[in-house]
Amino acid sequence: MANNKLYKGSLATIILRLLEENDRMYGYEICQRVKELTEGKLTVTEGALYPALHRLEGDGFLQVEYQEVDGRMRKYYLLTEDGHKETADKMAELEAFVRQMQVLLDWKPGLA
Repeated sequence: MANNKLYKGSLATIILRLLEENDRMYGYEICQRVKELTEGKLTVTEGALYPALHRLEGDGFLQVEYQEVDGRMRKYYLLTEDGHKETADKMAELEAFVRQMQVLLDWKPGLA
């Protein structure tokens, strides 16, 4: 199930939500957090992550901070004010989508 098209289409939402919950994160940290939260069922590759981060930054939803860590510069991503609004919008869209899919599939959470 990992890395299918459904997840890839949700990558921006995943990134925004993680940054909202964690204030600021660097790329590798985002990849590891996704893997941890999904118990390894979903992995985000650097090849997918960094283009998504750059798009979000270019759209004005992320800002970047640099910090020296162990003698190396680390690039941290943070939500901008517009990024917080976009996160709320994306989460609302996702919740509406899930509700619609539940209706269409007559799926009852918790039932097999």
